[in-house]
Amino acid sequence: MSLNRTLQEVTDRIAKRSKHSRAAYLKRIRKAASEGPRRAHLTCGNQAHAYAAMGEDKKNLSKGRGQNIGIISAYNDMLSAHQPFAGFPEIIKTTARANGATAQVAGGVPAMCDGVTQGQTGMELSLISRDVIAMASGIALSHNTFDAVIYLGVCDKIVPGLVIAAATFGHLPGIFLPAGPMPSGLSNDEKNKIRQQFAAGEIERDALMCAEMASYHSPGTCTFYGTANSNQMLMEVMGLHLPGASFVNPNTDMRTAMTVMGVEQLLRISMPGNSFQPIGHILDEKAFVNGIVGLMATGGSTNLVLHLPAMAQTAGIMLTLQDFDDIAAITPLMAKVYPNGLADVNHFHAAGGLGYLIAELLDAGLLHQDVTTVLGEGLRSYTKEPKMTPDGVRFVDGPKQSLNHKILRTAHDPFQTTGGLKYLNGSLGEGIMKISAVSPEHHIIKAPVRIFHTQQAVKDAFKASEFTEDTIVVVRFQGPQSNGMPELHGLTPTLSVLQDRGLNVALITDGRMSGASGKVPAAIHMTPEAAAGGPIAKLKDGDIVSLDAVNGTIDVMEPGFDQRKPVQIDLSDNQFGTGRELFSLFRQNAVPASEGGGIFKFY
Repeated sequence: MSLNRTLQEVTDRIAKRSKHSRAAYLKRIRKAASEGPRRAHLTCGNQAHAYAAMGEDKKNLSKGRGQNIGIISAYNDMLSAHQPFAGFPEIIKTTARANGATAQVAGGVPAMCDGVTQGQTGMELSLISRDVIAMASGIALSHNTFDAVIYLGVCDKIVPGLVIAAATFGHLPGIFLPAGPMPSGLSNDEKNKIRQQFAAGEIERDALMCAEMASYHSPGTCTFYGTANSNQMLMEVMGLHLPGASFVNPNTDMRTAMTVMGVEQLLRISMPGNSFQPIGHILDEKAFVNGIVGLMATGGSTNLVLHLPAMAQTAGIMLTLQDFDDIAAITPLMAKVYPNGLADVNHFHAAGGLGYLIAELLDAGLLHQDVTTVLGEGLRSYTKEPKMTPDGVRFVDGPKQSLNHKILRTAHDPFQTTGGLKYLNGSLGEGIMKISAVSPEHHIIKAPVRIFHTQQAVKDAFKASEFTEDTIVVVRFQGPQSNGMPELHGLTPTLSVLQDRGLNVALITDGRMSGASGKVPAAIHMTPEAAAGGPIAKLKDGDIVSLDAVNGTIDVMEPGFDQRKPVQIDLSDNQFGTGRELFSLFRQNAVPASEGGGIFKFY
C-alpha cells in the first residue's frame, strides 16, 4: 500500500525544516568516516595504553587486524532491567573473537531507576541523567579506538542518552542489544488496586510491600508498558535492534542467541565490514517518524515526547509537538498493554508483538518501509520473528493475525482510531496528555483549580479530606529549570481514588508523569514552565480552567488573565542534597520541555 498522505506530508515537513541542520550533520559524519578506522591515527604509545590489559586479543589489536568493537554498558546489579548485562561483555568478546575481531568495554554509564526514586528527591536528577549518559558515552568513545559500538541499555533515560551519544558518533556503525523483560508476576492491575487501597488507608504497608515485591520479582525490565518498554519498541521500530529482540526474556537461550547474532551483524556493517553502515544514516527523518508512529500505535510513554526531539536534534532533525499530534491523528491504537489495558509486555509479545504490529502498520501505509536498519534491509524484515533452530537463530514469517484480540488488534479494527497522545495548546501554554488509558468521558473537564508546588502538598490535602468537589490539581515549578522535571507518578493513586469517588479530577503540571500514567487526565510538560514565567505561574486557586483533549485545547476562563504577573517562589530547597548541587548548570541551561528539556542545542 502507498504511504499515508498525511504521514508523507509530516515527513516532508520535518525534512524541509531540518534541511540545513541535517546537511551540516551528515557533512560532519561523512568527514569523520572518510578518515578511515580511528586506530590508524593513534600513535604506538596511544595504542599500547589501550591494549595493555587485553590478553589474547592484544596481538590482533596491535597489528590492526579485524574490527574492534566498543561496548557502552549501563550495567549495574541494583536495577533488575540492567543486571542481566553483567554477562554480555564476555558473550560479545567471545563472538567477536570467533569472527576475527575484538571487543572492549569502552565505558559504563549511570542507570538510575525512576521506580526507586519516585516521590524522592533523587527523581530530580532523572531527566538530567539522560544528558549525563550521553556525555559519559562521549568520553568513553573519545579514545578513538573503535570501529563500531554496541550500546547496552534499557530503561527510561538510558536508551535516549545512548541514542544521543550514538548520533554524536554517527560515523560509527552501532547496534542496541536489549536485555528483555522479567517474566510476568503479580498482575499490574492488581498491583495498582493495592496501591489505591493503601493511598485510601484501607490496607497497611506490609500488604503493599508484598504486592510490590510480587510485581518486581526477578532480573529484567518491569513488565508494564512504561518508558523502559516504550524504549525497546522504539529501538525496534527505528531499526536499531534486530527484529523481535525487544521482548525476549533475560537469561534464556534465545536471549543469548540474539546477543550473539547482534554482534555478528554489527561486524558485517562496520568498517571494514562488507556493508558499512554508519548509525547516523539510520537515524534519519523517516526513522524518527516511524518511531512516533510506533509510540502512538502502542499507547507508549509520555516521556518519549521529551526524548524523541532531544535524540533527533542531535542528528540534525527538528521535531515539534505538532508533528506528534498530526501523526497521532492518523495512527490507530492497536495495543492494550498496562496501564492502557490488563496485559503486560510478555502477553503482548505472545499475541504477535512488534512483528505483527509493524506488518499491520506497513500494510496500512503508516510506516516508512524504505529505511535503513542495522539488519541492512528495510523495515519489512522487521515483520519476521526469530526462532531457535539446530543451526542457530533463523527469522521466519510472523503471525498473520493477532493471537489475542483483547491485547493486539489490526490497524483497521483498533481499540481507538487515533494514537495514545494528544497535543494541547491554549492560553495556559502548550503540553501533552496521554489519552490511551483515560476513558472518553474524562477527556474534557472544566473545573476550578487548586494550586500546589509539591506533590507532597497534594497528598497532604487529600489526607485532610480537602477535595470535595470537581477539581483540577495544578502542580507547578516542576519543570526542567525549576528542579530538573521529576515525574509526579506518586499522585496517580491519590487522584485515582478521587476519580473513583465520583469527582471529575485532572492534573496540570510543568513536570512529568510516568510511563505508567493511568486513568486520570493529566496535562503535562506545560511550556513555558512556571520558572520561566509561563502562564501556569499566573494561576490562582479557584480559577476556572477548561481542559479539552478532544479538541486539543487548554484555556483559563478568567477575564484579564493575560495581564497578571507570574508568581515566583523560592527554589533553594531544590538546589542541594542527593547530589542536586552538582547539576545546577543543567537546570540553569535547560531548554523548554517541547524541545526535550535537556541542555544540548546543536543547531
